[in-house]
Amino acid sequence: MTNNGITRIIFMGTPEFAAPSLRALLAAAPAHQWQVVAVATQPDRPAGRSKQPVSSPVKQVALAAGAPVLQPASLRKDPAAIEAIHQLAPDLIVVAAYGLILPRRVLEIPTFGCINVHASLLPAYRGASPITAAILNGLTETGVTIMLMDEGMDTGPVLRQAVQPIHATDTTATLSARLADQGAALLVATLVDWRRGAIAPVAQSALPGAPSTCHLLKKEDGRIDWTQPAAHIERMTRAYTPWPSAYTLWKGEPFKIIEAAVIPGDAAPGHVVRTAAGVAVGTGDGLLHLRTVQPAGKRPLDANSFLNGAPDFIGATLPG
Repeated sequence: MTNNGITRIIFMGTPEFAAPSLRALLAAAPAHQWQVVAVATQPDRPAGRSKQPVSSPVKQVALAAGAPVLQPASLRKDPAAIEAIHQLAPDLIVVAAYGLILPRRVLEIPTFGCINVHASLLPAYRGASPITAAILNGLTETGVTIMLMDEGMDTGPVLRQAVQPIHATDTTATLSARLADQGAALLVATLVDWRRGAIAPVAQSALPGAPSTCHLLKKEDGRIDWTQPAAHIERMTRAYTPWPSAYTLWKGEPFKIIEAAVIPGDAAPGHVVRTAAGVAVGTGDGLLHLRTVQPAGKRPLDANSFLNGAPDFIGATLPG
């Protein structure tokens, strides 16, 4: 800590999920005698048709607050980046969806350790896509965990947890927004107690449930296998929103299923039929009623509107 008792914090995060946690730390700083001395985020990435470099949501929050920004491409392979962190002398490092692995040399720097905001109820869904995995697997609740980091992937002891219900209409985008806000509030409350020694970390092995992991998403994860049950494919449409989207192929081009519903009925997997509810596709169990679709190069549109311009869609068999 500084001579005046201020706790020095480095925040590490990148996507929109992490931005509320940084905002909460900055807003709470005067009341709780801490200071965000720097923000680490991933390098600017090309985006959009122009492929111009775009700052991460966390960097945008940091710049607006006047906080110094670090953007190493790696911490494992960049001794200068680790030295820069040493020079900042943080008492605490807070991590939320940073996207880079923190090596032991970084984990050992702060007196109060490195604390992570993770979007699941650990030990369930360690890894890169816990919100997507929770929706895809049909859970009715998930939550956020504030944990003390170690060298494993989300294996460190838990400081606090909070439960969040998953609604039947939730997408990864909508659930992420709620979890981000919940995690930000829980982070501030946890840091206040952690700093004064009022929290005893709990090993994940002492918590209910078996450990599970989830992987970094790939574009191919969104490809629909029509032999799967309609309920699973419907969850895909929500779990893979906003990325990579649940998709099939139509006339050799990607065809996204943005919104869908499970309805009774039967048809061969991938076979497109007309029903009283509208256009639907056969699956391994039940029919998937298409509500909103997005043909390649087009904007999302109502499935019936799409059908008006593509009547040959009825009777087609979509590849699985």
